[in-house]
Amino acid sequence: MDEGKVIVTIAPTGGMASKKQNPNIPTQPEEIAEDVHRCYNAGASIVAVHARRPDDEATCDPAIYRRINELIRARCDIIINNSTGGGINGDMVRAAANGYPEIMWEERLKGTEAGAEMCTLDPTTIVASFQGREILMNTSPSRCRQLAEVMKAKGIKPEWEVFSPTHLLQDVTACLEAGLDEPPYFINFVLGADRGFQGAMPYTPKILQQMVELMPKDAIFNVSAIGIAQLNAALQSLLLGGHVRVGLEDNLYYSRGRLANNVELVERIVRVIRELGLEPATPQEARQMIGLPRKPLASAA
Repeated sequence: MDEGKVIVTIAPTGGMASKKQNPNIPTQPEEIAEDVHRCYNAGASIVAVHARRPDDEATCDPAIYRRINELIRARCDIIINNSTGGGINGDMVRAAANGYPEIMWEERLKGTEAGAEMCTLDPTTIVASFQGREILMNTSPSRCRQLAEVMKAKGIKPEWEVFSPTHLLQDVTACLEAGLDEPPYFINFVLGADRGFQGAMPYTPKILQQMVELMPKDAIFNVSAIGIAQLNAALQSLLLGGHVRVGLEDNLYYSRGRLANNVELVERIVRVIRELGLEPATPQEARQMIGLPRKPLASAA
């Protein structure tokens, strides 16, 4: 860890939960930007942005992403990380040629078109089970490489979202060996999504320890844990020398039975960080730790 500095990511919205589940989820550009600004003031250094349509359903529409990004940047210099996963409804899901509901690849690629410094890269093919539907997210090896190539050409730093050791040891490793990212590699271990995502791992201390031990050389890591696991996994990440992510995308509750808001989730993890004798990184410090700005290829500049 860089001189005791911890990168705090806020994931305020996500592509799944709705205001019916928690009315504090910001979904429209102005409210997302306002919420992110408050989280920045509380100590967040990265924001993981998901876009929503005016009807609150999921999208990767570059125009909506661009509006969100512009509103955030007008308020603060937090690192902006746009999703290429999208969500489980709205523009993102249609019937594929075989009739199976699928998170559409061409829509996911649009997440790279709004000028973000970082974008998520999910090196995995999964089936997500929600509301009685099974939804395919197909990130085949060739698609994983294509997305990494697009990000490299545009100068976007990938956040490698790893749901199991196989994702880390197969496609992440293959892309790194192909020169499609430069160290330090920023890896986000997503744990506790196993109830809804086939192939995902639950959070346990042993599983997170194993994931960290399997990381490639010159990588730094962040942990996203779902629901009740969020705080425990964040604490273990800090003890292992890693970074943390909180927010309503991953966890709707502050404590049993009490709905959370994003600011108080950031404030709590910042208190924990400081109790351990560490400090939240500023966005500029986080950029230095991650290797931003990433230079685009000359042909794409």
